[in-house]
Amino acid sequence: MRIIAGQFRGTALASVGKGDAGAHLRPTTDRVRESLFNVLMGGKFGDPITDAIVLDLFAGTGALGLEALSRGATQVTFVDDGRKATSLIRENIRLTRSKDATKIISRDATRLPPCEGEPATLIFLDPPYGKSLGQKALESARQQGWIAPEALIVWEESAPQFAPEGFTLLDTRKYGDTHVTLLEFA
Repeated sequence: MRIIAGQFRGTALASVGKGDAGAHLRPTTDRVRESLFNVLMGGKFGDPITDAIVLDLFAGTGALGLEALSRGATQVTFVDDGRKATSLIRENIRLTRSKDATKIISRDATRLPPCEGEPATLIFLDPPYGKSLGQKALESARQQGWIAPEALIVWEESAPQFAPEGFTLLDTRKYGDTHVTLLEFA
């Protein structure tokens, strides 16, 4: 895995390796990440990345949030409760020298603490597939003040997702077995 574009372009990220079977790490492939960012930057959504405040839920390796930071986001908060994931995120922050623009919350993404800073304008949501955790995490983020008005949500799952109440469905895409649902917070 590597950063595709921007100031960290070409930076190799820490390898998941064989990992911890219990960690359920399923990093977004470089190909899917590149396609996803091409869609985001393709004009239909304006420029949701430059100066964005990013919330990366179920962050795993942190690749999505770091890609956004590389492409001009201002701040990224990574949320994951896995020890292996947290270790990989810390290493990837070190590799990209982005500590000043990042924060890690080692916590279950479905039980977020109240937001203490600016709410996120761009949210990556990549829960373990098929466990119905995405909607719970999105609801927790909404209740705790993490989502800015008109924030863009990028939700990866094994199937297209419906827009929960208070969100508008903008688009859906399929990349192999990954379905990406794009939502806007109303």
